[in-house]
Amino acid sequence: MATTVEPAAIHRGGAVGALALGGFAIGTTEFATMGLLPQMADTFDMSIPTAGHAISLYALGVVVGAPLIAGLAAKLPRKGLLIALTIALAVGNGLSAAAASGTLLMVSRFVAGLPHGAYFGIAAVVAAALVPPERRGTAVARIMVGLTVANLVGVPVVTAAGQRIGWRVAYLAVAVVALATAVALARWLPRVPAARDAGVAAELRAFRRPQVWFALVTGTVGFGGMFAVYSYISPLTTEVGGLPAGAVPWVLAVFGLGMTLGATFGGRFVDRSVMGAVFGGLVAVTVVLIGFGLTASSPVLAITWVFLLGFTSQVLASALQVRLMDASPDAPSLASSSNHSALNMANGAGAWLGGVAISAGWGYTSTAWVGVVLSLAGLAVAGLSVVVERRAAVRA
Repeated sequence: MATTVEPAAIHRGGAVGALALGGFAIGTTEFATMGLLPQMADTFDMSIPTAGHAISLYALGVVVGAPLIAGLAAKLPRKGLLIALTIALAVGNGLSAAAASGTLLMVSRFVAGLPHGAYFGIAAVVAAALVPPERRGTAVARIMVGLTVANLVGVPVVTAAGQRIGWRVAYLAVAVVALATAVALARWLPRVPAARDAGVAAELRAFRRPQVWFALVTGTVGFGGMFAVYSYISPLTTEVGGLPAGAVPWVLAVFGLGMTLGATFGGRFVDRSVMGAVFGGLVAVTVVLIGFGLTASSPVLAITWVFLLGFTSQVLASALQVRLMDASPDAPSLASSSNHSALNMANGAGAWLGGVAISAGWGYTSTAWVGVVLSLAGLAVAGLSVVVERRAAVRA
C-alpha cells in the first residue's frame, strides 16, 4: 500500500516547493547540456555528435540508478532518502564541472544521472500522498513544475553564462541548487515513512504486470521523438534557423515556457483521463514534430513549434507518471522511478538516433523525422496496451 500523510500535519506549500526545487536542479543539469554541446566539443576537441554522448551517458545513469536506488532503498524513510539523493546530485555535478578530459566528463555525467529517476519517482509518490486521490495528477504535475521552470529560467541562464564564462559554470550552479534543496527538504518536508509492506521483493512484483511494461515502453519509444530534436536544439537554432548563438538561451526559454504551461494545465487533463492524456500527448507531439521538420528554417515558425513541443511533451510526461502509479498501487516507488528510467532511455535513444541521422549527412532537420517515427511507434504501443487491458478485463 502507498504511504499517506495526514494533511493537517504538514505545510503543503513548503513541502511541494522543496520537492519542486529539486526538480529545478535536475531539470537544469539534464537540459543545459543540450545548449552547451558546441562549447563542450571545443574544449575537448571532439565533434558535436560525439559530445552528445554526454547526454546519452547521463540518461544511462538515470536508467541504472532509478530502479536500483528505488528498489534497494524501499524500506528507508522517504525524507532522508530524498535529502541523500539531492546531495548525490550535487556531487555528480561538481565532478562534471571539474572534468579534465572528455572521458572524465562522460563518467561524471553518468554519476550525475544516478539520483535523477529515484528522486522524481519518490517525490511523485510523496506528493500524491499529500492530497486526496482525485488530485494526484495535479500534485504530480506540480512536482514536475520544478523541471519545467528549469527549462524556462535555469537552462537559459546557465546556457548564457556557459557561453560567456565557460560551460563548467552550469554544473557548478546546479551543485549549489542541489545543496539548497537538501536544506529546504530538511526544513519543510514532513517525515514520511516507507510503506508498511515495502521491500525489494514487493517493489519488484510490480514488474509482473503487463501494463507496467506497456507504460514504460510507451515512454521509452514515444518520448524519444522529443529528445531527437531537443538534443540538437543549439545547431538547429543557429545552422538551420540562421539565428546567432546568443539566441539559443531564448529558444530554450521558449521551450521551458511551453513545459511550464504543460505541467500547469496537463495535470487537469490527467485528472480527467489518464490514458486520454497519454494518447492526446503522443498525437500532439507527432503533429508538432512534423510541423517543425517542414518549417525549421523559418525562425518564427520553428520557435512556435519549440514552444508547442515543450507543452505537449510535459502533458505526456505527467500522464505516463500517473499511469505507472495506477498500474502498480502496491509498489509505487519503483514503478514511478522507472518512468524516469524510461524517459531517459528515450533521452539517450533520441539523442543517439538523431546523431546517427546527422552523421549520415541528412542534416539537422532529419532529427524531426526521426522523432516522428519514434512518436508514432509509442502511439502504437499505447494502443496495444489498451487492447491487452480490455481483453484481460473480459477474461476476468
